[in-house]
Amino acid sequence: MHRYLLMAGVGYAAILAPPQAARAESAAAGAVEAADPASGDIVVTARRREEKIQQVPLAIAVVNDTALEATGSFNVGKLQQLQPTVQFFSSNPGNSAANIRGLGAPFGLTNDGIEQGVGLYVDQVFYARSAATTFDFLDVQQIEILRGPQGTLYGKNTTAGAINITSRPPSFSPEGRIEVSYGNLGFVQAKAAVSGPLIADRLAIRIAAAGTHRRGTLYNVTTGNRINEQDNLGVKAQLLLRATDTLNLTLAGDYNRQNPECCGQVYVRTGATQRPLNRQYAALAAAFNYAPPSLDPFDRVTDLDGDLKAKQALGGV
Repeated sequence: MHRYLLMAGVGYAAILAPPQAARAESAAAGAVEAADPASGDIVVTARRREEKIQQVPLAIAVVNDTALEATGSFNVGKLQQLQPTVQFFSSNPGNSAANIRGLGAPFGLTNDGIEQGVGLYVDQVFYARSAATTFDFLDVQQIEILRGPQGTLYGKNTTAGAINITSRPPSFSPEGRIEVSYGNLGFVQAKAAVSGPLIADRLAIRIAAAGTHRRGTLYNVTTGNRINEQDNLGVKAQLLLRATDTLNLTLAGDYNRQNPECCGQVYVRTGATQRPLNRQYAALAAAFNYAPPSLDPFDRVTDLDGDLKAKQALGGV
């Protein structure tokens, strides 16, 4: 699928402090800084504290917000295009699996009741169900991919590794950003964020929202609808309080909703089995007077008569 980007005011829409002041202020607010071009240092939180990546004895890869925006990577499924050690499989949100180095959970044998082998963390909060990996990234600053067992710091659900996502923190300098993308199949995606002080040098707020919509890739001849669509919406708000010079308190709340008409398959072909001929697919279909709507999978048609819903909602404070 070809995808075209329309960047509307990407970056800061308000007046920003000089880069040196912005970095100092971000550090004072407890933020995780990105790479320093002069020194090549990248600050990560893989061991639950801020450290330079060169000092962390872990197999770790970091993807910053610039790489995510430049490549249009807006969920874990797109992340695998940037990190070859990450594999993502999904036939529907409830049957999704993220693997690292080929380990995690076998595709087809995963669901919301099976614990995963790759942990997903957003701002140090563990997302226990694999369906959460199908939500869009929301106002992300950087993503750390930790390869190998991480149970010492991240718990039992990280036998194959962990994906640690860090959001952009509230800032005490007014800033804003907006991004609009469009593409074929009616793809439209919009992201926006605004941040600034409520009380100078004491209390700051950040509000972000993102939405993605794309019409379905398959046509259901039974209902007349297009299925396997995308319909995601997410909002997040953060309050940062500088209680003292050495203590910062953050209150964050987020809500994500997903409600596409999804997910279906198309007829590809059948193969012979060791069953008698009268129990092969062709004989069984003829017995029920059934024929697939098309024998060519590239026609992208199906005839499902079930209630196709992949609705899920996730939120917390």
